[in-house]
Amino acid sequence: MNKTAKATPDTSDEMKAVIEAMGRSARAAARILGSTDGQTRNSALNKMADGLETAHAEILESNARDVEAARNDEIAEAMISRLTLTDKKLASMAQCIREVAAQVDPVGQTIEAYDRPNGLRVEKRRVPIGVIGIIYESRPNVTTDAAALCIKSGNATILRGGKEASHTNQVLARVIRESLQSAGLPPDCVQMVETTDRNAVKAMVQAEGLIDLVIPRGGESLIRAVVEQATVPVIKHYKGVCHIYLDRDADADMAVKVAVSAKVDGCMVCNTAECILVHKDIAAQVLPRIAMEFRKAGVQMRADSRSLGLLQDAKLATESDWGREYLDLIVAIRQVNSIDEAISFINQYGSGHTDAIMTRSIAAAERFTTEVDSASVMVNASTRWADGYEYGLGAEIGISTDKLHARGPMGAADLCTYKFIVTGNGHIRR
Repeated sequence: MNKTAKATPDTSDEMKAVIEAMGRSARAAARILGSTDGQTRNSALNKMADGLETAHAEILESNARDVEAARNDEIAEAMISRLTLTDKKLASMAQCIREVAAQVDPVGQTIEAYDRPNGLRVEKRRVPIGVIGIIYESRPNVTTDAAALCIKSGNATILRGGKEASHTNQVLARVIRESLQSAGLPPDCVQMVETTDRNAVKAMVQAEGLIDLVIPRGGESLIRAVVEQATVPVIKHYKGVCHIYLDRDADADMAVKVAVSAKVDGCMVCNTAECILVHKDIAAQVLPRIAMEFRKAGVQMRADSRSLGLLQDAKLATESDWGREYLDLIVAIRQVNSIDEAISFINQYGSGHTDAIMTRSIAAAERFTTEVDSASVMVNASTRWADGYEYGLGAEIGISTDKLHARGPMGAADLCTYKFIVTGNGHIRR
């Protein structure tokens, strides 16, 4: 039986009681999960992937109900696109789980070990965090990605998905819990909060002593709402204001190709390029070509005054265009006088997510990667590569723009903390 919070309580006190009950169950399950061997956890993950394939038709049927309801509610097309599952997406979800299972077990890994002069042996060892609450919006793949990464890292999780995917998430949660039970693990390692009551979010982020960490995934408004209410630690991804800087020593053909692709190929995701900075010495060479490609793709350009003549139909940018996450076919373009100006601009207006430089200069690349304060810094590559799967993590729990305790795409190892194991031989301290 799928253990979930199905009732919609009339008061925040009742919702708090529901979440506290789930939290207690999760803590008990986490103690068992965290002490199991990696083979058992991997078995649960592989059974989960098999379960998705077995329940293929049921999952797609429940997803179709969610998509139909979303269209009736006139949900934005971008949201519906993220909500919709296909044969290909479902197969990819199963494959991601298998890739997580195939990775090295992070639990119990020795981060470092050394002997002190007095003979004490000190070991720093990776361990699970405990119970992780994950709050997200319409994407059903987050349900399986989050569950897989938490199981791999020995953490229990309480999931609170968006109402748009409620039918899909119910089926996915059942498959996950059945897989855990089949592998001999407590089903309460993964629990789904099904109620759409917003008090559930408040109760989760204030469940100190029951939930150890909250990770919100979604739009900036959701994340800010979580942070404002939370007393439990939160790892945030506010927004992805990503820049591509075309250096004076950039290869023009490569620069045009990457700048255009980074905006056009996936404009509604957090690692898309929102602003293109161009060194003044190559602006006349590359901007007209970039503008031509953007016009073909229907991209609106908002540029500084000295770039307008090279872009033809661009609009004059305002201060609000710098540092803005459009998540649409809109891009900001600005000329800079030097790499120093580019770095300063990115550090002022960027969100610490991902920024890139196009250059043939090793010195420029080293300066940019050293001085740009972002979680991912690319050299001659699109910002769109900033992704847990592409980094070899199998899946990601999100892309953190925080600096503590994790930064950038977060995989299973990032859902662990550590402890010190100190071994002596009757040592005493006086």
